[in-house]
This record gives sequence, C-alpha cells and structure tokens, in this order.
Amino acid sequence: MIRVRFVSANGNEVSEVEGAPGDRLLDLAQADGQPLEGTCEGQMACSTCHVHVDADDFAKLPEAIEMEEDMLDLAANVGRYSRLACQIWLDEAMGSLTVRMPGSVRNMQGR
Repeated sequence: MIRVRFVSANGNEVSEVEGAPGDRLLDLAQADGQPLEGTCEGQMACSTCHVHVDADDFAKLPEAIEMEEDMLDLAANVGRYSRLACQIWLDEAMGSLTVRMPGSVRNMQGR
C-alpha cells in the first residue's frame, strides 16, 4: 500500500489515506472528499484536478507528457511541482506521496 497525504491549501487540514499500486490519485482524492472536481473525468481536457506535489516526492513521478503540460498552462497557481491528479497513478516504488491543494481550488460538483 502507498500512503497518500492530502494537505489543504492553507495547510491547516491534513488527511492520510492508503492506495494500492495502480490507483489513480484523482480517484483517491475524490473518495477522501478532497476539493478536486476532475470535470473531464481524467481525460486531460481540463485542469480541475491540479495539485502541488511535495518537492521530495516529485521525482518519484514519471515526467508529465506535453498534453498535461498544456493543461497545466490553463490552471491557476501553477508552480514547479504542479501536476494533474488524473495523470498520477500510484506505484509501489513511491512508498508515500504528499500533495497540497492549490489555493484556487473550487469543486463546483459539491463533493
């Protein structure tokens, strides 16, 4: 199992969940009640699942493909360690992963 730690945009709320290899970060976040909309349901046609990956964990991820980079260009509060949660698939080698919600996150679906 991979330990995933979600940190709120203001850093005051932290939630930890466990995921299995092959789980998608967006699905875990939504199941945990995190404010990630994922409007396109993981088709990489929006940027509503944008997260900031902890700097120490960023190197554990495969590089973003050009299409993901293009979608991140449309997101607010993008930083060096920004990724789309729909494009992060948990891998046993990760061990753990910490992600922070960006300050502009809004879940219009009200989950």
